Amino acid sequence: MSTVSVFCCLRGCLDGFKFSPTAQHVPRENPIQLDTAFMGYEVVIVKGGQRVCGAGAALGNAPLVQSKSYFEVKVQQGGAWSIGGMDEFSWSLCSDHIIRYNKQELYKINISNGTSGEIAGIQEGDIIGVSFDHIQLKFYVNGTEIDYGVTNVKGNVYPALYVDDGAILDIILENFNYSPPSGFEKIMLEQSLL
Repeated sequence: MSTVSVFCCLRGCLDGFKFSPTAQHVPRENPIQLDTAFMGYEVVIVKGGQRVCGAGAALGNAPLVQSKSYFEVKVQQGGAWSIGGMDEFSWSLCSDHIIRYNKQELYKINISNGTSGEIAGIQEGDIIGVSFDHIQLKFYVNGTEIDYGVTNVKGNVYPALYVDDGAILDIILENFNYSPPSGFEKIMLEQSLL
């Protein structure tokens, strides 16, 4: 059978079959989420790995490997919480407005008295941004940069959320509420070229 006859046969089989340009696009679910394999015993992860509640910490399932990564966290319900863990290996911004490392206070956020463009405190509904470029770890509250950056961050860095006393946090890994700083992007999975 010649090549021409094979294509002619296929043309006959596909005759009348048309590809519709209006086919529905099914968005792929983001593979990055909070990891149920790395969470505390009293932590509950819901909403497709995007919400944490209960008591304890949960890690993201992907490290911040690209040169400039960004994610956000929405405070859904108050209580005791931390963006980062509460252990000796974590850099964190806590619900008491203090940035900590190794359980030591590094910086207390200056809370404004209502001046425009300043941070008035962190409460339910607020969005906390986190940027990391392997030199500095920075936090943002409702798009306003906190004037303290954590330096000398070494090793693998994962998103981590800690909740207690009724706190509920949502991690936002794409479709951000505030524009990331220039050059920063959502967390991407490391891919091998081999």
